[in-house]
Amino acid sequence: MRATLDSAPAASVAVRRLPASKRPLAAAPPRITHQRHVVAPALKVADAAASSVFAAARMRGPIARDAIARVTGLSIATVNRQVSALLDAAILRERADLAVSGAIGRPRVPVEVNHEPFLTLGIHIGAKTTSIVATDLFGRTLDVVETPTPRGPQDAALAVLSASARKYLSRWHRRRALWVGVAAGGVVDGVTGHLDHPRLGWSHAPVGPVLAESLGLPVSVASHVDAMAGAELLLGARRPTVAPSSTSLYVYARETVGFALSIDGRVHSPTSGPGTIAALPAQSELLGGSGQLESTVSDEAVLTAARRQRIIAADGPTSTMAAVLRAARQGNDAAQALLAERARVLGEAVALLRDMLNPDDLVVGGQAFTEYPEAMPLVEAAFTARSVLPGRDIRLTTFGNRVQEAGAGVVSLGGLYADPIAAMRRSGARRPEAAS
Repeated sequence: MRATLDSAPAASVAVRRLPASKRPLAAAPPRITHQRHVVAPALKVADAAASSVFAAARMRGPIARDAIARVTGLSIATVNRQVSALLDAAILRERADLAVSGAIGRPRVPVEVNHEPFLTLGIHIGAKTTSIVATDLFGRTLDVVETPTPRGPQDAALAVLSASARKYLSRWHRRRALWVGVAAGGVVDGVTGHLDHPRLGWSHAPVGPVLAESLGLPVSVASHVDAMAGAELLLGARRPTVAPSSTSLYVYARETVGFALSIDGRVHSPTSGPGTIAALPAQSELLGGSGQLESTVSDEAVLTAARRQRIIAADGPTSTMAAVLRAARQGNDAAQALLAERARVLGEAVALLRDMLNPDDLVVGGQAFTEYPEAMPLVEAAFTARSVLPGRDIRLTTFGNRVQEAGAGVVSLGGLYADPIAAMRRSGARRPEAAS
């Protein structure tokens, strides 16, 4: 069972479970007539007045206008203007029932996020599995389904993906979708929404335009590791010692490896795409590989080694990472040795990156770290032994095994958090009396 995201405010959110289809939907490639709904991802802590007011309501609501002024440093006049605009945009609502007794005037009426009518849609395109996640305006997961990533020619695969997303959205009758966020491996052009993904055989694939045309919603597309770093930045419970002006290094490992750097409250996303650490030198006789990091520590590398040592079957339903993890936890020495060796190689790679970039904050995520937390002390020991700089703590991702859905979710929310009024206008959502 997947858990809901633990984001402020910590209220319970119903999780609606829907079975994932084993066979993707068949659909013809959609005809793309425009790209006006493709919007570059906004993976940053915005400081505009409207975004600051909305952030205060998300983190502290219900909250009075004078309290918003105190926590944001904005003048009460500015806060009043922004609250009025956010009310008109239907993204905030007033709580007259919580007004201070004896207070006169609307500024004393608390406001909070009007989250029940809305959702955003996140799509994480993995090498093997695609996750579709519905997220509320706090960044909490409402529901998530998984389906095999479509194979075959990219046009047909994108048609299947968009049909699956459209069918999924059709199941939501009481919430309106505002935005779509896509997180994927490979090289992403965030401006056009196109994706190069060699492992899927996609070249300049129009992911953003196809989804925008099919769903009729604004779409943002981001590198999946950038998205996960953005989730830590915007949704994660950040340590109070990490200042907004600091740098944070995020290292990911599962079937692929990658890293992202956040600087001054913004995920650094080069226009030519993210850098790669897949070819960093890494040696392990036990795991094999080609002498490069990704081929040494990926899930597939661990599975190949486990099959070679007959820890798991050569094929079939029990030839999985779950079986390797289960064997290790049941005391299988060979399985434990494989996972310990992967932890060592990962720790040394993280140390190399840390020594090159020397960030203020260091976060690791992905199932190579989170599915077997018993090995984290080994990651930390290898990191400490390899690094030439003074000691530094490694922080495990806030989201555990849910990091992919959190990444996709934050791409769908980034535009809303950065400029909520413009985002609601773009999505077409307004308060009924304001729209009349």
